[in-house]
Amino acid sequence: MEDLFTLWNNLSHTTHFNSIYIGLASQEKIRSWSYGEVKTPETINYRTFKPEHQGLFCARTFGP
Repeated sequence: MEDLFTLWNNLSHTTHFNSIYIGLASQEKIRSWSYGEVKTPETINYRTFKPEHQGLFCARTFGP
């Protein structure tokens, strides 16, 4: 429990900012972030309750 308090005290120190800049990402930047492609609209197999391969919930596409 003592470790938890120590961790919380270390995280509670915030850095003060005078300004922050927010901008739109370019198409190339967004494409570089992408990892996989959804090829079928299926989500979950109704018999096995597991994600369909290359579907919306496929772990290979979006990660576990």
